[in-house]
Amino acid sequence: MKLLKKIALWTVISLSSLIVLAYVFNVDYLLKAIRTIYLKGHQTAFLEDYKEFDNDTISKSNIAQPWAIHKDYNKVKATPELENLHKEVGTVAYLIIKKDSIWHESYYDGFEKNSKSNSFSMAKSIVSAALGKAIMEGKIKSLDQLVSDFFPEFKEGKSATMTVGDLSSMASGLNWDESYYSPFSITTRAYFSDELNNVILGLKGVDEPGKKYKYLSGNTQLLAMVIEKATGEKLPKYVSKNFWQPMGAENDALWQTDKKDGIVKAFCCVASNARDFARFGKLYKQYGKWNGKQLLDSAFVAKSITPRFKESPEYGYAWWLSDYKGKKIFYMRGHLGQYVIVIPEDEIIIVRLGNRVKKSKNSPHSEDFFIYIDEAYKMLAK
Repeated sequence: MKLLKKIALWTVISLSSLIVLAYVFNVDYLLKAIRTIYLKGHQTAFLEDYKEFDNDTISKSNIAQPWAIHKDYNKVKATPELENLHKEVGTVAYLIIKKDSIWHESYYDGFEKNSKSNSFSMAKSIVSAALGKAIMEGKIKSLDQLVSDFFPEFKEGKSATMTVGDLSSMASGLNWDESYYSPFSITTRAYFSDELNNVILGLKGVDEPGKKYKYLSGNTQLLAMVIEKATGEKLPKYVSKNFWQPMGAENDALWQTDKKDGIVKAFCCVASNARDFARFGKLYKQYGKWNGKQLLDSAFVAKSITPRFKESPEYGYAWWLSDYKGKKIFYMRGHLGQYVIVIPEDEIIIVRLGNRVKKSKNSPHSEDFFIYIDEAYKMLAK
């Protein structure tokens, strides 16, 4: 009994010491990381981690607009290579939408059409859409408006010329370490901090903005803060009002916040389902038009899905771009292989959600991205 008491006492002392040290060295955000991620057996954010955090709601439409179901719905099974990939990387949802009708739909690991999962960086495309809407409404002047007009913290130094367009196109020049697996990177700090606003406003310009592409999640977080200040609305409400509801989303979505009633983690973390995520693919495929109404300016959409920098043809304004087998493709992409892939010339949208990604060594696009496309075309050919 005495031994057990000693063990318990030393355990309490050790834990208390770790907590004190975390605060002393300004890494107290790791306490949340341990509780929400690491003790769950994960090394990084995971597909259903939204359940571990506070969230705000993107309210669904009062008048749902279900996707049409194709006359050949699920008549063609996934190819053996595709099924093997699904098992290998833990796919939970795979959709092929043909001419705005669901042609193929598969779910795995207990997921179904209404199941939520984390979008991760697919949220960046949604934030950029909100930017386009704010410009369309005149609340932000243009892509060239200075960030310092909204946050004077960026008036000095290299950030003085940084624009909202630089944020959306990943050309800010800010100091940011895009590392998802290091517990000490600023990306990890931003994911777990309950003072996200302070983390972002502490960034500094280290390169001249607007000159080259460099993917930094902090750009999107700062952009979201600009949009909220410009519109006077919380981003989930603004996205719901201008997109989720008019596009007829069938389910509420959740957007992780840094704390209860805090700001959203705009660089990631909208939890929704494959069918509703696909609506943004359709909106951009139609150059901002939905049911005859122009939700987004067509010129803004066209610019978004065009490379800003010749040296970085894989990225536009918060949309990934590919010229694969002669087809122009644009897509939303998130950590662990979340995709909404749009192939306009064939009127095809492919959605994949899942637990892991198959990366490529020599391409800015992941290896599985190409497989999802190739196998979809093999299925469609049948």
